[in-house]
Amino acid sequence: MFPMHHLAALLADASADSQQGPGTLLRVVIVVAVLGAAFLAWFLLRGYGDKD
Repeated sequence: MFPMHHLAALLADASADSQQGPGTLLRVVIVVAVLGAAFLAWFLLRGYGDKD
């Protein structure tokens, strides 16, 4: 399955990231905002096609 040393490395990276300030949180917020804007644009613009 997943070797234990890989899991330990991932946990160490995650704990190191939490001590570096808001960079990761801001990155996640920006990605979610961009994806949300793209989904909203698709949702609003899909009704403008020809329905003939």
